[in-house]
Amino acid sequence: MLPLRPSLPPLLLAALLAAGPAGAAAPLPVPDTQVLHLAIDGRTLDVPTQVFRPEGAGPFPLVIFSHGRSADRAVRARLQYPVPLGHVAYWLRQGVAVVAPIRPGYGTTGGPDRENSGARWPSGGNVCTGLADYATVAQHAAAAVRAVHGWALQQPWVRRDRILLEGQSVGGMATIAAAADRLPGVVGAVNFSGGAGGKPDAAPGHSCQPQVLTGLYRQWGTRVRVPTLWLYAENDLYWGPDLPRQWFGAFREGGDGAQFFAAPALEGTDGHNLLRVGGRHWRDPLQAFTAKVGLLAP
Repeated sequence: MLPLRPSLPPLLLAALLAAGPAGAAAPLPVPDTQVLHLAIDGRTLDVPTQVFRPEGAGPFPLVIFSHGRSADRAVRARLQYPVPLGHVAYWLRQGVAVVAPIRPGYGTTGGPDRENSGARWPSGGNVCTGLADYATVAQHAAAAVRAVHGWALQQPWVRRDRILLEGQSVGGMATIAAAADRLPGVVGAVNFSGGAGGKPDAAPGHSCQPQVLTGLYRQWGTRVRVPTLWLYAENDLYWGPDLPRQWFGAFREGGDGAQFFAAPALEGTDGHNLLRVGGRHWRDPLQAFTAKVGLLAP
């Protein structure tokens, strides 16, 4: 077992308040941290995975959550909470289990950084260099989703026909890529602030070579056959308000029944933090989407 609860950063505490009932602060859910032996990219790896289950024996609907990516190597190495605990509380209150792996290249999973796109932002510059290989990033990140999905199908407490994929930032992009694999039992996919190549300190509101990702989303749109929900805030400093709409438009060319929700600018913080602190904006659209895909259906 890994240590579970050190002192919590302010954004993590804010996430709990954002996801809980007005004026109420419920206890943070405690993860059951399991080390899963998963085959990812042709290798068997020990992947610390946080598992959250509602009370009872189940079987429960399941959310497989994919975390984002920091540009800072040290921050990636320290990753301990792959999913905001306040968001987990949102799902647990509805009787939905959550599983969140720490992907290879992060935290105590460690290993080489296979999610490096190759894009570069010169020091002090606002024009990126290099060739942005977001397809490789998505391939490696989605491989972890597929491996956890295979593990989940073997668990007696999981509803094998009620699985939702969800992710934030690079994890949101990976969620759409994994949905394109048409995994058994997956009823939908939720993309919070998904993308890659952002550098808000150098080029706020822009990403590196976004047209590369536009092409990828267009390809995935032809393959995804489950409903998807895309949620972005207007003041997302990684992508700005326009790029997510372009990516969504390219995805929709494939004919998928996707929905886009633009939250207003988050006051006092980067809109990229929508999942953590914008619960009052995303709660209703996500609730409606959950009903649409039948995640909680008998």
